[in-house]
Amino acid sequence: MSNAVLAPPPLESGTLRVIPLGGLGEVGRNMTIFEFDGKILVLDCGVLFPEEHQPGVDLILPDFEPLKARLDDIVGIVLTHGHEDHIGAVPYLLKLKGDLPLIGSGLTLALTEAKLKEHRLRPYTLTVREGQVERLGPFELEFVAVNHSIPDALAVAIRTEAGTVLATGDFKMDQLPLDGRLTDLRAFSRLGEAGVDLFLVDSTNADVPGFTPLEKEIGPVLDQVIGRAPRRVIVASFSSHVHRVQQVMDAAAAHGRRLALLGRSMVRNMTIAEDLGYLHVPDGLLIDYKKARNLPDDQIVYMSTGSQGEPMAVLSRMANLDHEIEPGPGDTVILASSLIPGNENAVYRVIDGLTKLGANVVHKANAKVHVSGHAAAGELLYCYNILKPRNVLPVHGEYRHLMANAQLAQQTGVPAENTIVAENGSVIDLRDGVARNVGQLDLGFVYVDGSSVGEITDADLKDRRILGEEGFISVIVVVDAATGRIISGPEVHARGFAEDAAVFESVKPKIAAALAEAAQSGVRDNHALSQVVRRTIGRWVNQSLRRRPMIVPLVIEA
Repeated sequence: MSNAVLAPPPLESGTLRVIPLGGLGEVGRNMTIFEFDGKILVLDCGVLFPEEHQPGVDLILPDFEPLKARLDDIVGIVLTHGHEDHIGAVPYLLKLKGDLPLIGSGLTLALTEAKLKEHRLRPYTLTVREGQVERLGPFELEFVAVNHSIPDALAVAIRTEAGTVLATGDFKMDQLPLDGRLTDLRAFSRLGEAGVDLFLVDSTNADVPGFTPLEKEIGPVLDQVIGRAPRRVIVASFSSHVHRVQQVMDAAAAHGRRLALLGRSMVRNMTIAEDLGYLHVPDGLLIDYKKARNLPDDQIVYMSTGSQGEPMAVLSRMANLDHEIEPGPGDTVILASSLIPGNENAVYRVIDGLTKLGANVVHKANAKVHVSGHAAAGELLYCYNILKPRNVLPVHGEYRHLMANAQLAQQTGVPAENTIVAENGSVIDLRDGVARNVGQLDLGFVYVDGSSVGEITDADLKDRRILGEEGFISVIVVVDAATGRIISGPEVHARGFAEDAAVFESVKPKIAAALAEAAQSGVRDNHALSQVVRRTIGRWVNQSLRRRPMIVPLVIEA
């Protein structure tokens, strides 16, 4: 994938333009925009969670820059399902224009509205279900049931005069789903018969051979682990994984345990799921976690967030003994989730911390306590054979996933030139059954850091990494404004260095000599003198201590 910026040509009449703003080359930030006849349709609007090389960042948003001047042209935001990587950025887009309509299934919109309420936003919504057809401007939308690790997920067929696009959202083809809601292959077949011009397809498990295991196989394993546990059980999962929470609730009830929900998002989402009838809570099962501490250890299950090792989530705080519930010997901790790429180190740190405390940690690597929500290669091959799409745009995955998906499409007969392995900002035009990559927008990462959105730059993150990894040195020198002669200093202050402060005594004469030489050359500008100090101490630290710290020189005229 090239990062070269190539301005796309003006959009021709009768052509559909497709631009992924996120979700390509990454697992998260899923968002794609469609433009036809001067109107724009947005598909999903999700967040990406930061990795270790992005210290201090809370969330990463898609780059909305291509939309900012076109907000009045947006006819709606279609949300395929209620996971954070598909709905988490909606509040930030609605802050640009609050009356953009949201279209999605009942559970998806309920989860989104709860999130918007925290941002004091009241959206316009249209609830849809599988089989429903709606028209938004020049776009006709048909919604198709798909199976995923959250109820009520939808694929969407987008029809315009330029052709038909089918976007799967996240999906798999579990043939015995817990809620009985299958991926509607009959609808896929019907769409394929009519002709799918462009197929936007989930790539997350495209490099996994075979078929994703059945969700129902997890229930007996959870039941067995909880039944054998001698003391407390703590299960960590995504806060929106209704099916997994249901399985844990059923296992807890079967073994005479009560269940306490931990984490604000877990409590909020499961309350919504129960209210809408997607979660069935056995009578007398739920208990407030504060009251749960009074129960015998073998009568309680805690259901928490933090399965991805997020530092502030409940499970990480437990592992660091920074939570009211402190795991110990005899406790069982179950991580009922997959590892999202980039989170491996954080998750293993939590596992190590819990193990060190004496807990028995059960996770996907040592027990079948989770299955993925995404179609594996065998399921994707089925889809290609059913749909026979003219063009394929793999989405939702890192580069290796996108490539693997493109190769599957080609194995089923899609020509290589019709499989587009794109990147965020690629501009794909569809016309007369032909999809072409016609340009590349220059998109960046938009960081949410506390209350600031988009103010933190990559340069700021680089500074944070240097501060954290290499340390910090400040140098204060007072010079005579007329002669440039040093009156006081240099004073050297260092942070993040193991060495004694005395080690910097040897560099002070070098700084003094460099400033004296600059003064003799007639340099009087404060900035120029500061750069002399920076270069001198930087060279010395690099040669003597093999470090590249952040250096802040302060030259004061007197």
